[in-house]
Amino acid sequence: MSTSANAALLILRIALGATMLLHGIQKLTTTGIGGVQEMLAGLGVPLSDVAGAALPFVEIVAGALLLVGLFTRVAAALLVVVSLGAMFTVHFAAGFFAQDGGYEFVLVLALLGIALTLTGGGRWAADALIRRPRSASVQHPERRAAPQPA
Repeated sequence: MSTSANAALLILRIALGATMLLHGIQKLTTTGIGGVQEMLAGLGVPLSDVAGAALPFVEIVAGALLLVGLFTRVAAALLVVVSLGAMFTVHFAAGFFAQDGGYEFVLVLALLGIALTLTGGGRWAADALIRRPRSASVQHPERRAAPQPA
């Protein structure tokens, strides 16, 4: 993968990760878990007590994972679910434009998440460090040189 493609994936990870991390922190510090649970219950979300307690933590943990590029595809997929959930339960009825309460912004977040789910985090992600083979002998043990007789 080219340097520019890896840079683009880093930018996508930072944009989505930071946005979702901060949204999760905002939910905890301003709305509180009880407030999130009440909001979801008012929207008719099933299991709103469980979802309301989990939502801020999913946003925080998945956002932080994206920032470092660890478990990128899983974290991004979780944030796609969160963004689409927000789109269809809160924003869709208000139309497209975010200034009117519409789904414009959460759609962009979902699309960023879909892109990262499909591609992974790129070379400049912690995932790439985990996947790298330690050496050629670990990767292909059959290629090890036979011991030479003394």
